[in-house]
Amino acid sequence: MRDILLVLLFVGILPFALRYTWVGVLLWTWFSVMNPHRLAYGFAADLPFAMVAAVATFISMIPSWKQLRFPRDPAVVCLVLFSIWMCVSTLFALLPERSLPLLDRALKIQLMTLVALMAIHERKHIELFLWVNVLSLGFYGVKGGVFTLASGGEARVWGPSQSMIQGNNELGLALVMVIPLMNYLRLVATRAWVRHGLLAAMILSAAAALGTQSRGTFLAFVAMGVVLLLRSRRKVLGGGLILISGLLLISFMPDSWEARMTTITNYQADASAMGRVNAWQTALNIANDRITGGGFMVATKSVWDVYSPAPDWVLTAHSIYFQAIGEQGWIGFLLFVALGVFGFVYASRVRKQARSRPETLWLHDLAGMLQVSMVGYAVGGAFLSLTYFDLPYNVLVIVIACRHWLKEERWKTDKAGAFGATAPSEAKLSTAAPRAARVP
Repeated sequence: MRDILLVLLFVGILPFALRYTWVGVLLWTWFSVMNPHRLAYGFAADLPFAMVAAVATFISMIPSWKQLRFPRDPAVVCLVLFSIWMCVSTLFALLPERSLPLLDRALKIQLMTLVALMAIHERKHIELFLWVNVLSLGFYGVKGGVFTLASGGEARVWGPSQSMIQGNNELGLALVMVIPLMNYLRLVATRAWVRHGLLAAMILSAAAALGTQSRGTFLAFVAMGVVLLLRSRRKVLGGGLILISGLLLISFMPDSWEARMTTITNYQADASAMGRVNAWQTALNIANDRITGGGFMVATKSVWDVYSPAPDWVLTAHSIYFQAIGEQGWIGFLLFVALGVFGFVYASRVRKQARSRPETLWLHDLAGMLQVSMVGYAVGGAFLSLTYFDLPYNVLVIVIACRHWLKEERWKTDKAGAFGATAPSEAKLSTAAPRAARVP
């Protein structure tokens, strides 16, 4: 039954994806981020939903080519260069046969990221794109939160099988990143039941993130809370609510969870942590020896025998930074970090420029929450191998789309003002539903 419902829903959306490129992007994002077919137990589990959605999206680009706009932006150039560099690193990889399948997966994400940058440029596109990411991961947040509360935090929360977030660490970081996006949608929601539902989803997602029992996720959770407080308009009340909620959730967790978190400050005595340190040193040795890095999937005995201080201790990098260093070399690492820097700086500029006008105030709120999400990824990613995960690139898409939306709206307003007329965008926005009252 679940398989049939999923296929019917997909087939129902597909015609719209063939007509509108942005709908195709949303459809592909849903299957790429959430992997709903992995929740099916029959024939739908192995159907190529994402590939079909991507093909439909490319077909839709043909008649609507003139409506698509490729943003001329340094961050986009950096993204293209990073994609090209991944091809170069794979060409000279230590294990080309193991690198090619992972390159194929990474390039699909990068290609659809570029398509999203071309198709998503209106406010409704931006917020629908947000909703797809929030609902895709929020499903696991709500489900995992209920599971954590029901089990008393004793059992770990895991993601969908055969996906990039199937591990507890990976799912935890994804949930930390999506909570600020939920908060933005809650802030701008005009209906009480939506605001209350999103607040409940945030609390349950936070419980699920802690329920993964991931130490990297816990650090990201703390960093997210601090930046969320800084981005709150009512810092005293907002800070109190964040602190109380966090303490209540942490106090609910069992002693085994607390014992695991305390190993953060005593990592020398933890075998898993020391294994990661060994993997990080190995990544540095590879990058220092090879300008193109080792290519995808270097965590193998043959590579460790050459580059690792402890060759019998083979472990993946468990860090977006050292994963990029070891697999893509220093050049790839710098391009990867540059993407994050561009995103954070752009969000800061949007936040600053958008706060002066009521019709752009939604961008001020959104840019702030995007920064919170990026900080969560930057901190938690230091201990997790999620360099090529969709969500950080989706966040970058939203940041760039917001930046260009703000530029275009300012241009329209300035042009209208020069002729003493009201900008069309202002006239449209003035009749929109009022924003919901902000709560921290």
